[in-house]
Amino acid sequence: MTSQDALSDEEVQSAWVGEAPKLNSTVTLADYDPEWPRLFEREAERIRGVLGERVLVLEHVGSTSVPGLCAKPIVDILLEVPDSGDEDAYVPDLEAAGYRLVIREPDWEKHRCFKGPDTNINLHVYSPGNGQTPRYRLFRDRLRSHPEELELYAAKKRELAAKTWKYIQHYADAKTEVVEEILERARAAQRDGFETG
Repeated sequence: MTSQDALSDEEVQSAWVGEAPKLNSTVTLADYDPEWPRLFEREAERIRGVLGERVLVLEHVGSTSVPGLCAKPIVDILLEVPDSGDEDAYVPDLEAAGYRLVIREPDWEKHRCFKGPDTNINLHVYSPGNGQTPRYRLFRDRLRSHPEELELYAAKKRELAAKTWKYIQHYADAKTEVVEEILERARAAQRDGFETG
C-alpha cells in the first residue's frame, strides 16, 4: 500500500486522455462546505443508477469528505468496479451519462479518473484489491477523528497552495510527505490496537 511516486511533466501529460490542463498558478482552497457530502450523495445515486451491480465500492474520499477541512472545491469519489482495466465494461455507460474519462494509468493500480457531467468531481476508478482504497479510508478516517492531524494537514495544504504549480498533480505530489506521516501514525495506532476500521 504505497503512494504513487511524484510525476514528471511528461508522466502527467501521458496519463491524461487528451491534453493535461496546465495550472501555472497557485491553488485555490475553499473553506469546508457542508454541501459537499450532499453533492457526493447526488453523484453516488447517479453512478449507481448507471452502473448498478458493477458498483462494488462507492465512497466519498479526499478533503471534501472531512468536515472542517479546507479543500479544492472538487468532490473526490472512490469507485471500485470488477475490473477497472476492462473499460468496455463500464466506460461507455458512464460516458453516456455525461462523465468524461480524463486520466488513464493502466500501470498504476489500473487507475482511471473521470470528470462529472455537471458537478466538479474526480471519480477515481479502481479494481478490487487495489492499494488505494485502504489508504483513502485510513487517511479520511484519521483526519475525521483527530483534530490535530486535520490542523497539520490543513496548514501544509495552505502553505503549498500559495506556491505556483505548473500542474495540479505537482501540488498533490508535494503533499505526499505530510500524508505519509499521518498515515504512518494511523497505521501505528491500528497496530497498537487503539483503533479499528
